[in-house]
Amino acid sequence: MISTGTLSRAQGTALCVGAVLGTGVISMPALAAEVAGPASLIAWLALILLSAPLAGTFAALGARHPDGGGVSTYVRLAFGPRAAAAVGWCFYFAVPLGAPAAAAFAGGYVADVVGGGRTTVVLTFLGLLAVVATMNWFGLQISGRVQLYLTAALATLLVVAVVAALPHARLAHLTPFAPHGWGGVGAAAAILVWGFAGWEAVSSLSGEYRDPRRDVPRATGAAVIIVGVLYLAVAAASVLVLGPAVGDSPAPLADLLAVGLGGPVRAITAVVAVLLTLGAMNAYLAGASRLGVALARDGALPAKPVATPRRSLAVVTAGSLVAVALPIGLHTAMLLVTGCFTLVYVLGTAAALRLLPRGWARRGAALSFVATLGLLVLTGPPALLSLIVAAGAVLYVSRRPASTSLNTAIPSSSSAGSTAPNPNTKPVESLP
Repeated sequence: MISTGTLSRAQGTALCVGAVLGTGVISMPALAAEVAGPASLIAWLALILLSAPLAGTFAALGARHPDGGGVSTYVRLAFGPRAAAAVGWCFYFAVPLGAPAAAAFAGGYVADVVGGGRTTVVLTFLGLLAVVATMNWFGLQISGRVQLYLTAALATLLVVAVVAALPHARLAHLTPFAPHGWGGVGAAAAILVWGFAGWEAVSSLSGEYRDPRRDVPRATGAAVIIVGVLYLAVAAASVLVLGPAVGDSPAPLADLLAVGLGGPVRAITAVVAVLLTLGAMNAYLAGASRLGVALARDGALPAKPVATPRRSLAVVTAGSLVAVALPIGLHTAMLLVTGCFTLVYVLGTAAALRLLPRGWARRGAALSFVATLGLLVLTGPPALLSLIVAAGAVLYVSRRPASTSLNTAIPSSSSAGSTAPNPNTKPVESLP
């Protein structure tokens, strides 16, 4: 199936990398080390290994069912409109709540350079939101091209930071390896879900690729490799170079550059942090703007406010402005958002078990389902927000009168007019 979309494979790879890498690389090494010490590297490795089958699952689904509804569409095809609405709401309403939290990390780096504390953090968020909303207002062709340049530049800068700092690495910094006990590894994994969320965001863009069946798996596969290498390199360098101080560092990437290069690196790192956050927010708002339209089309959201990508973008942007004023701490906001995203993963991978043909893709979906279910438990009480949001979605859909929009499934890309994959279709390309 050849799509009328404009998104190239390179731009899709950049959007995937930006959505997943995002703020995680500038903040997660310190947060994970704070609760687990050097043993946090085990949590990093586990999440990287999990991300491959998880990304592969969403890539296989996106290639077979390219639609702006993303995971919501897959769940609707597998389990019906109520489950789809629950998934759609969890993602759509988590994006505005997560945007201020994501920008807070970049704002912390900026405040580290210019001062200003909370005021600087909020102003950084407002500036990032304005830029991202403007890019997406003019369409994916513009935001995708900008993302491509951003990703190339940022990957280069991260490699420079790691290579420059490595001569200062000390194996002695690995002891004690688990100062907070092995339970800290689980706590670190729950935090790191934030850094690996993103595969579900770009699934809403699968219909925008020029050739979804070919390009979605290849773009996702390339992104898995890039993200895994960069994340593990930065996390390992942070632990080996900074030692116990990494857990107390508000700007670990800046500290790495300071050790490796010296000079006024904090200003450079603040720019890097802002650009990384810009890339993540760009991918998420792009995905949410398409998801809102799909949810309205399917009767899971009121049609008038989100009937077009621009209207949906305006709703998400307004929600982000409200969220920044809420009296919620950064750590709590992160867990609330990751709880919502993890529930999306659980239901999305469960849908894959029904929609994907037998073979490696379904095995990967089974592994991802079990792992994400465990991560949902590790999130703890904040995961309750996802259940509340899901319940609200089910209640909203249940109280609406029956309509064709709720009960008509989207034709799959495998067999026009059908609601399930055609078993005789050419298998979707696997991730490398």
